[in-house]
Amino acid sequence: MTTQDDTAAETYPRQQAATRRFRLGVPRGFVIAPDGRRVAFIRSSGGRDPVGSLWVAEPDGSGGLSERLVVDARELAHADDDLPAAERARRERMRETTSGITAFSADADVRCAAFSVDGTLFSVDLDRPGAEAVGLPTPGPVVDPRVSPDGRLVAFVSDRSLYLLDTDGATPARCLAEADSETVSWGLADFVSAEELGRVRGLWWLADGSAVLAERVDEAGVAIRWIAEPAHPEREPRPHRYPAAGTENAESRLFLIPIEGEPAEIGWDHMAFPYLATVQPDDIGRAVVSVLSRDQQHQLVLDVTSDGRVAVAAERSARPWLTLHPGVPCRRPDGSLLEVIANIDDDCFQLVADGRPLTPTELNVTGIAHVSADGIVLTAQPTPLDQGVYEIRGAALTAVAAEPGIHAVAAGGGGAVIASTDAYEPGARFEVRLPEAVATISSRAESPAVRPEVTFLRVTDRELACAVLWPAGHVPGSARLPVVMAPYGGPHSARVVHAAGAFSSDQWLADQGFAVVIVDGAGTPGRGPAFEFEVSRDLAARVLADQVAALHALAALYPDLDLGRVGITGWSFGGYLAALAVLDRPDVFHVAVAGAPVTDWALYDTAYSERYLGLPDEDPDTYAATSLLTRAAQLARPLLVIHGLADDNVLVAHSLQFSSALLAAGRPHSVLPLSGITHMTPQEVVAENLLRLEAGFLAEHLQVPPAGTN
Repeated sequence: MTTQDDTAAETYPRQQAATRRFRLGVPRGFVIAPDGRRVAFIRSSGGRDPVGSLWVAEPDGSGGLSERLVVDARELAHADDDLPAAERARRERMRETTSGITAFSADADVRCAAFSVDGTLFSVDLDRPGAEAVGLPTPGPVVDPRVSPDGRLVAFVSDRSLYLLDTDGATPARCLAEADSETVSWGLADFVSAEELGRVRGLWWLADGSAVLAERVDEAGVAIRWIAEPAHPEREPRPHRYPAAGTENAESRLFLIPIEGEPAEIGWDHMAFPYLATVQPDDIGRAVVSVLSRDQQHQLVLDVTSDGRVAVAAERSARPWLTLHPGVPCRRPDGSLLEVIANIDDDCFQLVADGRPLTPTELNVTGIAHVSADGIVLTAQPTPLDQGVYEIRGAALTAVAAEPGIHAVAAGGGGAVIASTDAYEPGARFEVRLPEAVATISSRAESPAVRPEVTFLRVTDRELACAVLWPAGHVPGSARLPVVMAPYGGPHSARVVHAAGAFSSDQWLADQGFAVVIVDGAGTPGRGPAFEFEVSRDLAARVLADQVAALHALAALYPDLDLGRVGITGWSFGGYLAALAVLDRPDVFHVAVAGAPVTDWALYDTAYSERYLGLPDEDPDTYAATSLLTRAAQLARPLLVIHGLADDNVLVAHSLQFSSALLAAGRPHSVLPLSGITHMTPQEVVAENLLRLEAGFLAEHLQVPPAGTN
């Protein structure tokens, strides 16, 4: 067996850690001026710089773009230790691994921007080259500042209260809504919405600038979970209100708060619809709000006017659950209601206007990027491995970017930015399309030291999407290789996609002497409602069965796959699946590495667990059938469990209770606790050595000699 260049093999773990998995230096957060005069965005200076700065790209008069650094956040940033707790929580929910400017907002014309750096509020004039960011006086550290449409005001959250301030800082900030207890917050998304419903904001301006819509969250009824730092016993444990399945959620309410006047609550039946799911302001001062029942099978869509009047726009019901999509429900300028529905008869997610289909059944719509009188910009999947950008004008649907690959879009009235990846080259290309310029915004991300060579296949009668990676230079028939399966395998996330950069770590692992196999089975997106809904009341049996069936189908195609030596590794749901595999199918899987695994779905949060499994008190057998704790006595294979002790999403209690159950059953296993680590692992030393440790554990138990000896 030949392996990739030793230098690449040695340097890749360090490189992927130092570059935060190659995210640093990538432009993001695009905001497009309605007249096409500029695009504002965030980008760090290079592939190893974690500090995001604010940039603009503007037409240069010759059809190209001129990029201009507006704010160098390295001149403003200070220690992350000073971050307000709410900002840390926001970054964790968004899986944000950078610092400096991590988000910004702009006025309607993209002439003024506001942002916070380590809790300090700034505004900057985007029109004036060389303008300096102005620090604004606030009562305390700031989270999620939002500029008014006319650019005169900025609303922000400080110490859980909502404030309003002139963007020039000439007058003191005034409180719009005060948190009247330690469990109340204004203008921030509740935990469940941010983690599971895809809504990370809790504050929105109406388009006419007359008022804001703000979420009020009261966590008084949510049970406290204590997150400690055992490596620092002198530090007090941190209280974290976590709504475990079957327990009480935070109370979420929505208020219309005029810039002059008293707050008015947007009313609905909170007992019937406890989840505030989406808030979509339109361009004329109204908003469409949707709320969900606890079982997520019923949705109420509300129209909200600028004077606080509320009317029911639609009521929807679906089983086993309603799938949410970014950007909808919302109103078109003609008043029609846009929604993405599960078309069960044709097995697709379809965009409809007042119930009338706008997209063909061959597409699975994934989100709406922009709606205007000119048309609709949306993303959709023509295949499970690809996502394209499309535009609807009148009744005509046009493909804007639909060649094989993953294409995402940020759009506005003045143009669009399309981010594109393909199956062959790591990294993304960012094309800007404005009336006066079509050009690219440069990415400063590093290229991986390994080059992924991925074989994509569809196998079994279920046409399961698979990716196979071999060691660089492997000659078919030259050697039988141990197999490592590396799935995520759960709802909301597909791993087998036409994006080469998503497989860099898999290629490095393959280069250590493995054949790496990735399978997207039941419940993963891109296949339509029927495939997604297969995991209803079962997050274990069908999910694992697809992994096994695909592995056997691939072995029939590739004799070099040694099914006598099969390992599996994963993180989060993938960690659950890895542990499940060696527990339920030790005849197939011989070793597992389970990172931050959910081990008992009753310990995980309400919105996720209950969506798929129902309420624990009403269906305890379903929870028992999917729990790893009840399977502990079955362990007969080597298992390494890795978990961050500061994880506030999948609490470390999952792994500790699992380990206790394994010990009680007399089953040897290994546990690696990561002090101070959350559900992410952005720390360079940790990320680098975890990759090496994982490969070493798999190699030891699959009898793989050191790389380069064969």
